[in-house]
Amino acid sequence: MNYELSGTLYQKFPLIQRSATFKVREFIVENVKEVNGKAIVNYIKFQSTQDKTDLIEKFNEGDKIKVYFNIRGSKWEKNGQVSYFNNLEAWRVEYSSEISSGNQASSDETTPITPNNHQTDNNDDLPF
Repeated sequence: MNYELSGTLYQKFPLIQRSATFKVREFIVENVKEVNGKAIVNYIKFQSTQDKTDLIEKFNEGDKIKVYFNIRGSKWEKNGQVSYFNNLEAWRVEYSSEISSGNQASSDETTPITPNNHQTDNNDDLPF
């Protein structure tokens, strides 16, 4: 399932070449939403890999953006210890005119979208 999130580009990190065949770039989006009259600020870390690492290049810190992403989860085992981790894998980034302040909660929420870019309210596949 694909998701989208709107917010302000808070920080961009440099490209990291992890191996001869794998590269990654991370960036942070500040997401503000109002809950019971109080602004709640979240800092969401996204990553892009391989041919998508230049997605964030044209944007500047402070720009209002919308990030389209997938949630990826992995299992990692080392020395008999098993760990699990999640990544928010960005596959598209665009300028967003939807956010002008923290009081637009509906546009600040993470929203699942279907492959044909229609929003859906079906969240029952999430583990929480």
